[in-house]
Amino acid sequence: MAARKTTARTTRAKKCPDCKGTGETAETVRVGSVRKSRETADRQAALCLTCFGTGHATN
Repeated sequence: MAARKTTARTTRAKKCPDCKGTGETAETVRVGSVRKSRETADRQAALCLTCFGTGHATN
């Protein structure tokens, strides 16, 4: 009988604390010039800068 092969276990990477594993964050939309800019109630999706969109926490 042949020896039993075992598969390597994969460890789950920790989720990024900023985006909670999605890879995206929500940013507020600003309107106007630099001096008179104001924030609106609208939000837009942005790439998470902590994990660069992977969703996994860095070491």
